[in-house]
Amino acid sequence: MDDGSANGDRARRGHTPVRTAVLVIALIAATLGLAVPAAATPVPARIVGETVQRGGEIEVAVRSVAMRRVVPVKVWPARGHGPAPTLYLLNGAAGGEGGSSWFDRTDIRTFFADKNVTVVVPMGGAASYFTDWQRSDPVLGRQKWATFLTEELPATIDERFDGTGRNAIAGISMAGTSVFQLALHAPSVYRAIGSFSGCAQTSDPLGQAVVRMVVEGRGGANTLNMWGPPDDPAWRANDPYLHAEAFRGTSIYVSNGSGMPGRYDTLDGPGIEGNGSKLFDQIAVGAVIETATAQCTRNLQRRMHDIGVPATFHLYEGGTHAWPYWQDELHRAWPQFEAALRG
Repeated sequence: MDDGSANGDRARRGHTPVRTAVLVIALIAATLGLAVPAAATPVPARIVGETVQRGGEIEVAVRSVAMRRVVPVKVWPARGHGPAPTLYLLNGAAGGEGGSSWFDRTDIRTFFADKNVTVVVPMGGAASYFTDWQRSDPVLGRQKWATFLTEELPATIDERFDGTGRNAIAGISMAGTSVFQLALHAPSVYRAIGSFSGCAQTSDPLGQAVVRMVVEGRGGANTLNMWGPPDDPAWRANDPYLHAEAFRGTSIYVSNGSGMPGRYDTLDGPGIEGNGSKLFDQIAVGAVIETATAQCTRNLQRRMHDIGVPATFHLYEGGTHAWPYWQDELHRAWPQFEAALRG
């Protein structure tokens, strides 16, 4: 991206304020015979490879300094002309693996085919809550997702895909919590937040139970490595419910089903395709999870109403913890996201 000819000329001549200060310090240190420590310059994430997928999206390999590895990121470039805003879509507890990503399970290719927005789906992060863990985990390894998603990736995406710097983020299930936490981590990065069937609580007994169910029950990892023991302040620091006031001024869309079987919970429903075991799993397991997240969502709705933080809540009757409902909710939320990204 062009940073302007005037700034470029000053940088080439070496007359930026930072460079001048560094030279002065170096001269004084040399005169006094002092050692000058090396400057701690952040190293940005960089793209080390790209592959166009069969569906038309681009899989971008991003080397993350924070994660100390290459992270695959799938990108659907904007279809308009000129710079475009970016919508980040986070996968759920499976991290998008095994055919469980937004590109695998929804119509985002066709839905965004005529829209001037770059859609970005980071891959990986199973059972991680897309947060910065306090220490590496023997099962999940090093997890620094908050740093990657808020400090490294947006600038990298904007540079490669001509971004405007205006971002929105939405997530399902586990990531329906993460989107709020990422906004707490970096308040200026996202103009809009979408949470579909998430539990925006982490520090009370219900919230901690949900987190442990995902991290330990599904991921086989240890929450002690993520936020420490249950009384560690990190649990409260990452609790969107407790910090609801911090979201004032952000465009917020939150949705959840009731947990009762709905119109997609049928043998001929999307993703079921006549498979009785899949239907049973969606109704039995999906109903339990959706019922729990519905309680969290109602709690957040009351909290935001009580303190006067504007937010859109869509609590629909019927609907289990399943992708067809989340596709519908993305469609419903998009006009609100679009308005926030345009402003």
